[in-house]
Amino acid sequence: MALGQKPALAYESYTFPLHGLHASLTTCSFMDYIMLLKRFFLSAALLGALGPAAAQDKPAVQYDAALAKSLGADDMGMRSYVLVILKTGPNKMTDKEGRKKMFEGHFANIKRLASEKKLVLAGPLDGVEGRRGIFVFNTPDIEEAKKFVATDPVIVNGEMVAEYHKFYGSAALMAVNDIHAKIEKPH
Repeated sequence: MALGQKPALAYESYTFPLHGLHASLTTCSFMDYIMLLKRFFLSAALLGALGPAAAQDKPAVQYDAALAKSLGADDMGMRSYVLVILKTGPNKMTDKEGRKKMFEGHFANIKRLASEKKLVLAGPLDGVEGRRGIFVFNTPDIEEAKKFVATDPVIVNGEMVAEYHKFYGSAALMAVNDIHAKIEKPH
């Protein structure tokens, strides 16, 4: 056989439909066939090494009616909250000791509201456009959320002002504080 000439041996056409490996074996050389088989088995071995999770589209999730009920979930697994965006207020506390005391009170208020299951989520923002933090309250009623926010020293002192929004989100947020208590190191 001359250099570069294909042998007379030909194979039936076959396509390997694995991870984009599609190769026709019609009139290919024996070495091409062996290389394709190596690629096929290497892909199969890699898939096997990734375990059964790689072969499944989605893991089976079991609906838990009791959990959904305990979290106040609707049929979509959602519920209504009030989202509060804390923005820079008109009165910046400049007294260093007074500022420290005000923020200690702010954090104590957050802990109290969370322990009472009124506050679902809280955290600081980046300060862009005066947005400094958020609260998510376990109520669909903005007037009730205003009463919760009115107890916060940063609001009382005018360091921050609150903007209120109705928020419809996952009922799983109701579990955040319980989970957080398990992952926060004691200090």
